[in-house]
Amino acid sequence: MALRQLSTEERAQARAKALRARQERAEVKSAFAAGEVSLGEVLDRAHRDPAIGRLRTVDLLQALPGVGAVRATAVMASCEISPARRLKGLGRRQREALIAYIGR
Repeated sequence: MALRQLSTEERAQARAKALRARQERAEVKSAFAAGEVSLGEVLDRAHRDPAIGRLRTVDLLQALPGVGAVRATAVMASCEISPARRLKGLGRRQREALIAYIGR
């Protein structure tokens, strides 16, 4: 099935929407890393805001100071979370385990 060709205006609107979503995700990650918002607040917002809900869990963890790819992967493995899981896709037990592990 071929995709419909977008007009110049539609393409510009799509680019603007994608830019807003990336900016929202970046703001949430920086606020979380700075300790301005807790993990629980980020997870609550992920269920209300589709842009935040599409943020990968590993990317949020890597925003924390001192947490890189290896540590984030280890945290997710200990909480039984798939490395590809996005915030909105986390189950109740996974959210609780992650909050208990992070302690924020």
